[in-house]
Amino acid sequence: FNVFGPRQDPSSQYSGVLSRFITTMLAGKRPVIFGDGEQSRDFTYVANVVRGNLLACHAPGVAGRMYNLACGQRINLNQVVAQLNDILGTGLDPVYEPSRVGDIKHSLADISRAKADLDYTPCVWFEEGLGLTVDWYRQNLSNSQISG
Repeated sequence: FNVFGPRQDPSSQYSGVLSRFITTMLAGKRPVIFGDGEQSRDFTYVANVVRGNLLACHAPGVAGRMYNLACGQRINLNQVVAQLNDILGTGLDPVYEPSRVGDIKHSLADISRAKADLDYTPCVWFEEGLGLTVDWYRQNLSNSQISG
């Protein structure tokens, strides 16, 4: 699922949409959304994945099993931009480009197995994780890295 948090390189072709949106909007530029912005993802802060892995290290009988570690909630890209505008104190509308071939419209993790076997629940919800991530970019990236 869509893991995000500090230290993601927004210039990487493998970078998640959140690092790109954050650095673009910190530079005062409008983020680009491919499609109508209603496509949704189960964005999860990196600490949730770390927590799930640590729980699995200590859970009996789970070796070799796979688990979805996410929040179990969908956020669409229009909502992401709105929340970033709130955090940043900006009013930047996205630029909408044509949808990309092959993009999945919606993604949502079923975390019920992780809850049952690992006693997993997310420790950082989307809104808090987004704020923490924005704070990290503000503190750790130079203006040239943000606007570049």
